[in-house]
Amino acid sequence: MNGWTGTHAGGSNHRGLTNLTSSRELLYLSRADVEKVGMSMKDVIGVVEQAFVEKGLGKAQMPPKPSIAPHADSFIHAMPAYIPSMSAAGIKWISGYPDNYRRGLPYISGLIILNQPETGLPMAVMDATWVTAMRTGAATAVAAKYLARQDAESVAIIGCGVQGRTNLEALVTQFPGLRHVHAYDIRPKGLNSYASEMRKRFDLEVTKDRSAREAVRCADIVVTATPILKHPSPPIQGDWLQPGAFACPLDFDSSFAPSAFAAMDKLYTDDLQQQRHFVEEGYFLQMPQPHGDLGEVVCGLKPGRETRDERIMSVNLGLAIEDMSAARRLYGLARRKGLGQYLEL
Repeated sequence: MNGWTGTHAGGSNHRGLTNLTSSRELLYLSRADVEKVGMSMKDVIGVVEQAFVEKGLGKAQMPPKPSIAPHADSFIHAMPAYIPSMSAAGIKWISGYPDNYRRGLPYISGLIILNQPETGLPMAVMDATWVTAMRTGAATAVAAKYLARQDAESVAIIGCGVQGRTNLEALVTQFPGLRHVHAYDIRPKGLNSYASEMRKRFDLEVTKDRSAREAVRCADIVVTATPILKHPSPPIQGDWLQPGAFACPLDFDSSFAPSAFAAMDKLYTDDLQQQRHFVEEGYFLQMPQPHGDLGEVVCGLKPGRETRDERIMSVNLGLAIEDMSAARRLYGLARRKGLGQYLEL
């Protein structure tokens, strides 16, 4: 389904860069198409930061994501958002199944639909796997830009899967002074593969630690990317993080114990309304009330890091504004490069 030559049922798939406001066709981008676009992590970080500015100023629409759970510890989320300044409107339909690795399938999979803000007509459907991985890392980098020490040299990655990779890529992009990675995963094979790959890719010193505590205790930045569990037994305690550390859990409260949340000098989340929604769903039951959300920090309404020794956390739940901003940018690049295939509605 790649390329713009030939025809399909309904007509040619060559559309150039014409205005599609009144079109009844949409552009389909497979995962291969999405990856061929070649959108850089620096570019993703840029549009995600812009999305947080718009959110902080109250210029974005994003209701809390409703979800279904067909199996224990699995989820399928609907994530709509609209960012007027970026002409980004649409929804992501995304699933997370922790046991999929047993089937040789990815933990995360889904689709993104972009709509024309002027007419509501769908203008693109694309695989969400790459966008989800990259925008999640980008959001961590944005949070760290404002909340971590800018001379950070070491990062702990707990959970060495896809997010462990893209989060490190984003942090290396944002913090060129990073030198050392402390990695931990309950799967020795996954840890070994991660360490080898990251050493070669980023020319960093990577230590394969024997426990989460060993990885966390010396790190300037801590990212946890384990499966999200409804009834977890979180290992990371309040006294494990060193003074001045910044932590970014991507796995809700699956890795950080209540004492770790309570030990933070500043506690933020990427979206207060969504965090309250997940409290109602049974998560974060012992987490203190956050000081604010990340958008408020990025646009200057709430303070970021103010002292060198502050322990600060941003609980990043994953937001639809991140997906829509990245997907809208990717859509424009894909059209310029002639990728994808047009389908009739």
